[in-house]
Amino acid sequence: MKISQIALPMLSLLCLFSASCIREEDVDNTPRGNFEALWKIIDEQYCFLDYKQIDWDSVYEVYSPQISDNMGSEALFEVLSRMLYVLKDGHVNLASAHNVSYYDEWYQGYPRNFDEELVEDYYLGRASTDYRTASGLKYKILEDNIGYIRYESFSSGVGEGNLDEVLSYLALCNGLIIDVRNNGGGTLTYSSRIAARFTNETVLTGYICHKTGTGHSDFSDPYPIELEPSNSIRWQKPAVVLTNRRAYSATNDFVNQMSCLPLVTIMGDRTGGGSGMPFTSELPNGWTIRFSASPHFNAQMEHIEGGIDPDIHVDMTDEDEQQGKDTIIETARAYLNGTWQADEE
Repeated sequence: MKISQIALPMLSLLCLFSASCIREEDVDNTPRGNFEALWKIIDEQYCFLDYKQIDWDSVYEVYSPQISDNMGSEALFEVLSRMLYVLKDGHVNLASAHNVSYYDEWYQGYPRNFDEELVEDYYLGRASTDYRTASGLKYKILEDNIGYIRYESFSSGVGEGNLDEVLSYLALCNGLIIDVRNNGGGTLTYSSRIAARFTNETVLTGYICHKTGTGHSDFSDPYPIELEPSNSIRWQKPAVVLTNRRAYSATNDFVNQMSCLPLVTIMGDRTGGGSGMPFTSELPNGWTIRFSASPHFNAQMEHIEGGIDPDIHVDMTDEDEQQGKDTIIETARAYLNGTWQADEE
């Protein structure tokens, strides 16, 4: 049996370049063979073993005895999934014909800091005529002349024409709120495309490295990631990006880029992280493993895998919710209107 490994598209500047890394090894399609193949893929190519201080050899010693030749596929899937949970990475998924493993403790146990019904009832409105839409963007001018954009997923394509329409409509607003809470990510292209509307000059937003060998610390030199300003309509006023712990992956990248811009303030809770560029591989039995292979850093060459802290930390309160208010949105409005005081944090 062969293992075929194909790299997913990787980020470079504002574009995604297709990259392939194909390797083949003879591995038996047995519970033991699949276990050994998965363990080796992570050992040689997962990018955060050293950063997270994970002793992968010790993990082998724990889970190898749990593999037996006569175990069924569901039992094997359970053992392999538990082994992968040690990585504490939402980008690591094992997909079989009957299930997909997913580590979700990166947001479990943290304040939710978002209520979709509250946003619909008191800010956007429920009727399609209460707000405007452009691709995945929902937007509206609030009664205090603050623009509000809700972006639910970076999987929803946003074209340049859509952004022109949105920013033209909101141009008379005194400030802008971009709400990416509970946005679990998607396509990095849209992250950069939107962020490019908020800068007038090229800005260094971070670095990325690539694996160059099988050792845990075998990486290329850091490659700079720069945000180029859009050639079309750009926002020239203060903006606030709202975040919570469920803002992950491409949303984490967006928040990182926006945090580098002088007129942008990040508000809410720490993001969920997810900075490792994902690759996929196939096990001998046909199951696929998705894992983080290329670490992404901020402009200070710091890991953002664990999330990004806001400039102003705000949690939603029960009192505000009972009154039909979103504490984080209201704080952003006060900030943009110049009425917010630091002791209100």
